[in-house]
Amino acid sequence: MRDITDPDGALATEPGTTAYLLQEMQLFGHRPYEDEPDPRPLPDARLAGGAVADMFDALAGCLAETRIEPDLEDLLWNLVNLFHRAGERVERALDDNEQLQRRLQREQDGSEIRSVELERATCEGISLIERRDAMEFFREAAAEQFRRQLRKAWAPRTGSRVGYRTMTASLIDSRDFLDARLRAKVAALLPAGTRIAFTGGADCDPAAIWDALDKAKTRHPDMILLHGATPTGAERAAACWADSRGVAQVAFRPDWSRHGKSAPFKRNDRMLEALPVGIIVFAGTGIQDNLADKAKKMRIPLWDFRKRPR
Repeated sequence: MRDITDPDGALATEPGTTAYLLQEMQLFGHRPYEDEPDPRPLPDARLAGGAVADMFDALAGCLAETRIEPDLEDLLWNLVNLFHRAGERVERALDDNEQLQRRLQREQDGSEIRSVELERATCEGISLIERRDAMEFFREAAAEQFRRQLRKAWAPRTGSRVGYRTMTASLIDSRDFLDARLRAKVAALLPAGTRIAFTGGADCDPAAIWDALDKAKTRHPDMILLHGATPTGAERAAACWADSRGVAQVAFRPDWSRHGKSAPFKRNDRMLEALPVGIIVFAGTGIQDNLADKAKKMRIPLWDFRKRPR
């Protein structure tokens, strides 16, 4: 119906900014700016775990008994690594946020603007922690599917597979946030517990290894497993045991590029520097014998399974 008081539409006005904002939200929904925390919820844990299992089942079912099956292990490994790398990217963003908070703390002058900037950076840091923990959940769920499909433990080819504890976000202010983050990082990289080292060669009896490790865990419920991260043989069986039992593990990989042929023996030295309270030794090569001999000199107790009954 035409307005007879304004036949030419001279009094009509352009939509205001509020109208544009409401229209954008109706079309696209709310999206935070880069310097704002995202208010949307995290994925549901049950649905996320099911989605990861479906991905692995679909990929394995599609490639099994085909010409591509030899590539299946590498593809599944990379599927876990996808979440592992995503978590590392969030961790780097968290490092940047930490530096931003420290700068904003130094610049506090009592003004509302500076206070709001610091509060916003703190909220963003808490949101990043929750995102990192979510990526860690995805990675651990994917690593469990990798173990079920291939009967071996997943481990990154470089770096650590770190687990962080989820922190309660609602009561953390900026200074407490930075302190809690530092404590969480130290606890993840240096887990508290009783350190038990393990070594063994390529030929192994997985049942005997699991039995020995179970006995060690019964004696030391807070056990942390130190091993050489060999992808086959006894140390692979030990890594699978740790994954299955939920035991923290520290991998001492040989640095071949730096030490050459002496890398396994240098690795043994580094493992002993961690001061384990005991070492489980299974049959292997001179590398295992070297570790056992050095441990005896340091008076570290040995659980020696190298001797075979006659």
